[in-house]
Amino acid sequence: MNIYGYVRVSSTDQNENRQMIALRRVLVPEKNIFLDKQSGKDFERPHYKRLVRKLKAGDLLYILSIDRLGRNYEEIQKQWRVLTKEIGVDICVLDMPLLDTRNGKDLMGTFIADLVLQILSFVAQNERENIKKRQAEGIAAAKAKGIKFGRPGKPLPGDFGEIVNAWQQKKLSITAVLQQCDMSEATFYRRLREYKVLLDEKRG
Repeated sequence: MNIYGYVRVSSTDQNENRQMIALRRVLVPEKNIFLDKQSGKDFERPHYKRLVRKLKAGDLLYILSIDRLGRNYEEIQKQWRVLTKEIGVDICVLDMPLLDTRNGKDLMGTFIADLVLQILSFVAQNERENIKKRQAEGIAAAKAKGIKFGRPGKPLPGDFGEIVNAWQQKKLSITAVLQQCDMSEATFYRRLREYKVLLDEKRG
């Protein structure tokens, strides 16, 4: 029997130390710990795929929490089935002792583990969806108050009005305008529209 551990964090900024410490406590060999870092949009997990290819029947896999196996209810269920049923691996979820397939190999033990798995994977997905909903509501409320997100726009050159007048009078080419303003063509036309709106408001 070989002992493995799997760690997943959702972005390169998130710290994996808590999961690593938990795996070391149960004496998972360092060379058998597989780690994936990924963005929320990209669920390609190259190290998890390598791990699955190495696993054999009778091996033991440790993970800290059930949501390390997938990003949603269906994915967690699928991976659990592949590992335990198709490959024949034992899984131990460290923060949920009921999810340890080494215990209760009889029908009742399997039933309890499957039931707990379904509940926990549903709760994990539900919590993620609630977090996304709260984030979206917070962003909408902030935008309603006039708070802007993203990088602040580059300030217009002090002589932007003179540059625009020269361009409109065909004294400057669009290429020269873009060079002087240090902007792309799309940005220049967008800032020009904003500039005209401000002029109209001042005149009005």
